[in-house]
Amino acid sequence: MKTREIILILIAAAFGGVAIVTWSGEEAANERAAKISKDANEARLKSIDVIKSLNDKAAKDTADAKKASDEAGKQATDLLAKTKDEADKSVKQAVDALAKAKEDAGKAAVKATELEKAKADAANRVNELTAELARLRDGSELKEAIAKQKKAEADLEAASTALREANAKAATATARVAELEEENRRLREQTKGADNVSPNYRAL
Repeated sequence: MKTREIILILIAAAFGGVAIVTWSGEEAANERAAKISKDANEARLKSIDVIKSLNDKAAKDTADAKKASDEAGKQATDLLAKTKDEADKSVKQAVDALAKAKEDAGKAAVKATELEKAKADAANRVNELTAELARLRDGSELKEAIAKQKKAEADLEAASTALREANAKAATATARVAELEEENRRLREQTKGADNVSPNYRAL
């Protein structure tokens, strides 16, 4: 028997004892005692039922609490695992994004260098074209080209003159050669029938 049941029985007995003393007759006291005993027994049974109900409810509450605790623990574990996975994914994404950003920054730097070089080359070309345009505007190159053309024409004329003179001299020399050949032929004809007693004579 549990402590709570014993206490209830003692309380009931105490009240019953006080009630018995107040009765004048023994029979009445016995009846009163029997009633009190019955009431006490009923109260004890009722208290047992209440205690059992309370114990059952407490056990059920404990089981429910344990189940809820286990479920909460499982949910917490799942949430922690999910959170860890998401955190790992977030970290990986951040690392990948950082690497991509570094790569893009490197490409951008190379591109910027190329653009700076292209800009410098374009500026140099613009300067060259500007200088060339200035020369074309003041006509210095055209004047120089015209002067070169005139000099070439003069050189060509001089060469033509020299060629004509050389041709004339060549014609003169050719004519002289022809005269000499003719004279030589006549001399050979003249000497064919003549006797020459000189030991050094040789017919032409």
